[in-house]
Amino acid sequence: MSEPSILLEIDQGVALLTLNRPANLNSFNAEMHDQMRAALSQVRKDASVRALVITGSGRGFCAGQDLGDRNVAASDAAPDLGESIEKRYNPMLRTLRDLPLPVICAVNGVAAGAGANIALACDITLAARSASFIQAFCKIGLIPDSGGTWTLPRLAGMARAKGMALLGDKIPAEQAESWGMIWQCVDDEKLMEETMKLARHLATQPTKGLALIKRALNASANNTFDEQLDLERDLQRLAGRTDDYREGVAAFMEKRQPSFKGQ
Repeated sequence: MSEPSILLEIDQGVALLTLNRPANLNSFNAEMHDQMRAALSQVRKDASVRALVITGSGRGFCAGQDLGDRNVAASDAAPDLGESIEKRYNPMLRTLRDLPLPVICAVNGVAAGAGANIALACDITLAARSASFIQAFCKIGLIPDSGGTWTLPRLAGMARAKGMALLGDKIPAEQAESWGMIWQCVDDEKLMEETMKLARHLATQPTKGLALIKRALNASANNTFDEQLDLERDLQRLAGRTDDYREGVAAFMEKRQPSFKGQ
């Protein structure tokens, strides 16, 4: 029996999802997409999960699409790559964006193509010092997908986004941090320690409030200032009705550490 393409462990409120095709640099094929969809569905349904960590096994994070899983023979009809994006990649990216809890990515090696953009779409991304990000699409005549054309200009600015997308150069983790693409670059041997420390902290925080923060920030790119003010009003109304808000205020008044339940 073959090894699963996706590993999922849940402990102390943290779901650790590991991309697990190390011999292929954790590149996605159809089977891996199916297992990823099932794992994310399990995370969404499990009320005990209050933070999600995504990382890769072996020497790389994710090389994007497994090209061996694509039909590109000259004698055959051209593949419909848009169908693959519509049915597989786009639902995954929308799920990561919409999960009502923090999604943390630990980039443990090369993140190329869709692998880079999956990492950059997470809420907080840490990378090992030896890691790198490559918009490899231009090398084979494609465009950045998995949200890359949306995410890159917003994280790094349009000039850098165009340079990355048109040249396909390798961006080291330290440079990605300095450009604002990721949250933090850490020493290789500290990557998972720092990532899990952060995840366990977030798993003790007011989860519904964090989910509302995600909603507000994600909406801000397309809202006018007035629309965003109205959204803040509406989401703050929801936040004020949570048990965790009551606990947070009570703990502040009583000068003690709050005990949030994610409710």
